[in-house]
Amino acid sequence: MTNGHEEDEQRGSPAWVWYAAYGSNMHLDRLRCYLAGGRPHGGSIELPGARDSGDPLRSLAVEIPGVLYFATESLTWTGGRAFYCPDAAGRTAARAHLLTAAQFADIVAQEMYRPPGADLDLREVLTAGRARLGPGRYETLVRVGTLHGQPMLTCTAPWHHTGVPWNPPSGAYLRHLAAGLAESHGWPVARIAVYLATRPGAAAAWSPEAVAEVIRTGL
Repeated sequence: MTNGHEEDEQRGSPAWVWYAAYGSNMHLDRLRCYLAGGRPHGGSIELPGARDSGDPLRSLAVEIPGVLYFATESLTWTGGRAFYCPDAAGRTAARAHLLTAAQFADIVAQEMYRPPGADLDLREVLTAGRARLGPGRYETLVRVGTLHGQPMLTCTAPWHHTGVPWNPPSGAYLRHLAAGLAESHGWPVARIAVYLATRPGAAAAWSPEAVAEVIRTGL
C-alpha cells in the first residue's frame, strides 16, 4: 500500500517539495526575491518572482553529500556562482525550504534567467535521483534525499566540479551565503569563513581571514 506522498511521486506531481538551497538562497531575504520578486542587496538583476509569492512553509538546516564549488561568471554578482557536485566526496551545508512544486519550478526557471510560470515534470528526478532538463548551469535536478516524507531536490550544473574552470565568488555574493549559513546553521563567523574560503574555486582569491572581514564589515 502506498501513502499519499508516494502516490504523488509516482504521478510526478507532488504538491510540496523541499528545495535544498546550498548557495545564496540559504539566505531567506535572497530567496524572497525569487518568490516575491525584486533585486537582492548587492545584485544587479531584478527578478520577477514566482506565481506564489509566499514564504516557505518551513525552513530547516540540512547537510547533503557532495561538494560546494564556484565556477562560471554571475551576471547578478560578478564572480563565480555556487554549484553543487553530488558526485564528489564531502558534505555541503544547505537549507531545505518547504515549497510548492510550482514555486520550486519558478525558482529553477529564474536561475536560468527565464520567466516563471511553467511546471516541471519531476518523475525522472524522483525515480532516478537525477534529471537533466537541458545543458544550462542550473538545469540538472538532483534528489538529495527525503525529509519528513517529502522529496528534497536541488538544481545544479550537469558537469563534475573538476571538469570546469573554477572562478572565485564576489564579496557581495559571499555575504548572502554567510547570512544563510548563520540563519540556518547558527555557525559563528570564523566557521563560516573557513567553510567558504576552502570550497573549490574560492581559495584562489579568498582566505578565511578575508572572508571574515567581508562578513564583519560588509566591504
